Amino acid sequence: MEEWTEHAKFIAALLAIVNPIGAIPIFLNLTADQSTTERRRTGTMAAVSTGMVLGVTLVIGEALLGFFGISIASFRVGGGILILLMSISMMQASVSPVKQTEEEARDIAERDTVAVVPLAIPILAGPGAMSTVILYAQRLPSLKHYLILSAEIAIVTISIWISFRAAYFIASLLGKTGINIITRIMGLIMAAIGVEFIASGLKLLFPILS
Repeated sequence: MEEWTEHAKFIAALLAIVNPIGAIPIFLNLTADQSTTERRRTGTMAAVSTGMVLGVTLVIGEALLGFFGISIASFRVGGGILILLMSISMMQASVSPVKQTEEEARDIAERDTVAVVPLAIPILAGPGAMSTVILYAQRLPSLKHYLILSAEIAIVTISIWISFRAAYFIASLLGKTGINIITRIMGLIMAAIGVEFIASGLKLLFPILS
């Protein structure tokens, strides 16, 4: 039962951090000059690219930490702080600088394609999403656990594809205010997740706190 609770928390955390609904205004802005066919292709490529990045992170993320000599406890604290900082921006209904800086936003106009950069990386599959995947992956190092996480990443990928496919409909239905409300709710969920990561990391670093 506890294992499935962890998986439910993972998919909720990943959906909150990726926030496909909150990315719709950015997607529409970046694809404003594209035809319907081109926009759909961009949305599909962005969703698939996001899924691939998170899938690769799931497989090699923990190994990379080991290569650089970073403990899971330290990464939990650092990842929690990162997620907490992103959540503060989301609760203000703005794009976190962690996801996209002003310089990167200006550079977008010079790109021929926006599906992979900046949509997939770093707006959707940014540092916060990657950190979440790594942190949940190491909790139960078993094949079954990894397969379930892979399936949940696939669900998030499909949610991105659906959101971008129906971007105009969702934007007209919710309006800017509705999208901002959803973004703020996701930010609140992210804040709680970030605090949980920080607390669990500190307990590992300082057992006296347990």
